[in-house]
Amino acid sequence: MKVIFFGTPQFAVPTLEQLLAHPEFEVLAVVSQPDKRRGRGNELTPSPVKAVATAHNLPVWQPARVKKDAETLSQLKSAEADVFVVVAYGQILSQEILDMPALGCINVHGSILPQYRGAAPVQWCIYNGEPQTGITTMLMDAGMDTGAMLLKASTPVGLLDNAHQLAQTLADAGAKLLVETLLKLERQEIQPIPQDFSLATYAPLIKKENYWLDWSRPAFNLHNQVRGFFPNCAAVFRGGQLKIVATAPLGPEYWTQLPPELKELEADLPAQSGRTGEVVSIAKGLGPIVQTGNGLLLLREVQLAGKRAQSGTDFANGTRLAVGEVLENGGTGEG
Repeated sequence: MKVIFFGTPQFAVPTLEQLLAHPEFEVLAVVSQPDKRRGRGNELTPSPVKAVATAHNLPVWQPARVKKDAETLSQLKSAEADVFVVVAYGQILSQEILDMPALGCINVHGSILPQYRGAAPVQWCIYNGEPQTGITTMLMDAGMDTGAMLLKASTPVGLLDNAHQLAQTLADAGAKLLVETLLKLERQEIQPIPQDFSLATYAPLIKKENYWLDWSRPAFNLHNQVRGFFPNCAAVFRGGQLKIVATAPLGPEYWTQLPPELKELEADLPAQSGRTGEVVSIAKGLGPIVQTGNGLLLLREVQLAGKRAQSGTDFANGTRLAVGEVLENGGTGEG
């Protein structure tokens, strides 16, 4: 089966690698987003997908707007691929492109559709505290993740999983599911199932204000925000930004889901008596415990402005943090 692969970030890499390693598939070319300037040197850096493609000596096409780029459209047409595989490419494909391959364009999406259509399904599913998510392969149409569904695979979401960890799990699951999808499509063993639009939910692009923590919210919601939008959520500490990188909600409903070292806090948990954002205790070897609008939140890992991320314990020791100090909401009085 002749394949052209569309993809850009690390999430797409396992699928490309599976296709390259499988004897049933021939990857003719890769389409990826243009190189971006990254890092302190501001150097042009290829996408993770381009890096893999280049290592395998594959042609790589990087149009700024694929549906308007005459040269790329001509190359796609003349390649006569059986199928286009699309994983987190980052551009909308025109109907002209969708109609080119005989088997159509197959997308690997990081949710159980029709839930979490859009750009950030992994992040928003964690933000909303979903206990499970998964992968859907679908036959693309001109809409945003609205195509007929092919196969699905579910994945549990652990209480401490963050978006980066879950994306890695889903990327690997998606790679396997895509191979199974293509083989079954070729053998006509799959009947595409239309999505129920009445059940659709959306996962929009993440905005800067989504990173700001509001300590009046419940501990569980704040914890989901921190791990969903990892590693960018922030509060204000002594007038400067403090990124909150990893947390754990504390209380009877969570003990069975927490690792042993955190369960030890059960016997010595302080009463909920502080103001929202107040450090009510500093757990030895673990970090500060903060009062929220409902429940207590352990700060397991944080990052001061201009510094590396550090454990909650190192932060408390290094800043000589005192019980009674208050962390302010993100986006308020920074700097």
